[in-house]
Amino acid sequence: MNEELSDQAASSKQPELLVSAVLHLMSHYTVNSTRNGTQAETEQASTKLASVIERHLKVLANLPDLAPVLQATCLQLSEQWASLVEKKTAQQTKLRKLGWLLAFTGKKSALME
Repeated sequence: MNEELSDQAASSKQPELLVSAVLHLMSHYTVNSTRNGTQAETEQASTKLASVIERHLKVLANLPDLAPVLQATCLQLSEQWASLVEKKTAQQTKLRKLGWLLAFTGKKSALME
């Protein structure tokens, strides 16, 4: 928690660094979605990354020295990323429950591979 506060204090002095970080994270989100690995691993990693992107955008939206148009854009984007995180989390929960059910019944799930 203290790290987040110090990061926010540092970013308020140099919002360009935070913008740069968000753009970098967004590019990694796209690259990571095409990585090899199990579907479950890829989905979990992309959900975590989407959550980090959403938090960075929220911090940017709350910076008092940022231009109003950038604040509004960052706020809108943070809400869109938050919605994506919610959807992905719900999907992962459903897949886990399905996996448990299939494991309980003794069947393997192609979805979990």
